[in-house]
Amino acid sequence: MKIKLQTLAVALTATFVVGAASAEDNVFKLGVSEYTTHSKTTGITGIGVPPGADAETSNVTTVIFVYERMVNPNVGVELVLGIPPKIKAKATGSVAYLGDDVLSARNVTPTLFVNYHFGQTGDTLRPYVGGGINYTKFTHVQSRLAADAQMSDSTGWALQAGADYSLNKDWGLFASVAALKVKSKVVASGATVLQTTIDFRPVVYSFGASYKF
Repeated sequence: MKIKLQTLAVALTATFVVGAASAEDNVFKLGVSEYTTHSKTTGITGIGVPPGADAETSNVTTVIFVYERMVNPNVGVELVLGIPPKIKAKATGSVAYLGDDVLSARNVTPTLFVNYHFGQTGDTLRPYVGGGINYTKFTHVQSRLAADAQMSDSTGWALQAGADYSLNKDWGLFASVAALKVKSKVVASGATVLQTTIDFRPVVYSFGASYKF
C-alpha cells in the first residue's frame, strides 16, 4: 500500500509539472477548515492500564491555503496546506475519570489532489471532485500522563467534492468537503508505557475566497 501511495504521489507531481506549460489558470484560495475527527482506537494498553481504557480526539478549526494549477479547462492539480492546528484527546471508557487533554499534538497535513471541474471555463458555478494523497506529520506531541510521547506519521488517500462560485473573472468563493485516511501509532513513556493506534477518520469542511491569476 505504501509503495502504491508513493507511486501515486510521483504521478501527481509529474502531472503538475507537465501541465504547467499548458495551464490556463492559476488559482489561489484562502479559507477556513473545520477538521472533524471520527476517531477509533485499538484501545490503550500498558502495564497497570485497566481493560476498556480508550481515548477520543477533538475537532479543530484552522486556516488553509490552496494553490491549484489548471492543466486544461476541466482538470487541475491542487496543493492544500494549513496552519497546523492542535488536536486534543480526552480519556474515555474505563479511564474516563482522567478527563480531557490526556494527549495533544499539532498536525501538519499537506494534501495533493487531482480535481475534475464540471462545466466550462467562465461558468458562474462549477462543481468539482478530486482524489489524491495526504501526508500527516504530528509535532509538539505532549501527554500529561507521560514524560515522553510520540506519534507516527501517516500517509493515506484523500477524496474531496466542492464547488467554485465566480463573482467576476478574477474573484470567487469556494466550499468543499474532504475525507482523509489518517492513522497514527501512539507511544507514551512514563511510569509505564502506554500504546494505542488512532484512526482519526477525519472529514474536513472548508470555505473561503479564491483568486485566479
